[in-house]
Amino acid sequence: MIHNLLQGNQDFVKGEFALNDRYYQSLAVKQSPKVLWIGCSDSRVSEDVITGSRLGTMFVHRNVANIVAFNDVNISSILEYGVVHLKIEDIIICGHTRCGGIAAIEDGVHENYISDWLCIASGAKDITDRIAKEKKLSREEKLELLSAENVKLQIKHLKNLALIKNMHQKGELPRIHGWLYRVETGKIDVLIDGRTGQTAAALKKMEKSPGTRAAHKTSGKRDSAKSTARK
Repeated sequence: MIHNLLQGNQDFVKGEFALNDRYYQSLAVKQSPKVLWIGCSDSRVSEDVITGSRLGTMFVHRNVANIVAFNDVNISSILEYGVVHLKIEDIIICGHTRCGGIAAIEDGVHENYISDWLCIASGAKDITDRIAKEKKLSREEKLELLSAENVKLQIKHLKNLALIKNMHQKGELPRIHGWLYRVETGKIDVLIDGRTGQTAAALKKMEKSPGTRAAHKTSGKRDSAKSTARK
């Protein structure tokens, strides 16, 4: 495998790098990424590949289950460097389907460090457990919902960090986006649109309980009956 990686680098130098030498020479002088990507360490979710981005486009932080931890100096320093010094205006937190970390949150894990780390996402499991029980979700459906709820929770964590909170008190930057990458299709679902702050309709549908839908349906019938009676 190591040989293949080194051979791949040679091919990159002779091909992509040589064909776009001017671009890469400008990158050698200075980086100006437009996006800060917070994603999962999963080998199937390479941010540049799944978005078709060139080197120099994204400033990247990845960890197990794309978690934003309050006491993590690593992510805090990346955030500060990214938004303060590189002037990045958009932050993407991207989860993905069929995530081993998400499955471990659901099933429980006993390894010391992994367990401690995943506890940071326990709030997402609490919400998912309630919705899954109400909607009688299958395991696969529940894990997908848990992946989405974890992205929402990590956005909340991010917005509560002093650096981001203080910046948002002065303006709307940085914009924070929540995405879900589907490893089985290659597509990205937008969960939270950082440009508007709106939750996507697909996520609202996933979260809506049967009781809510039934209430709306019953209310609609009552309104229709009242309208008929008045006529």
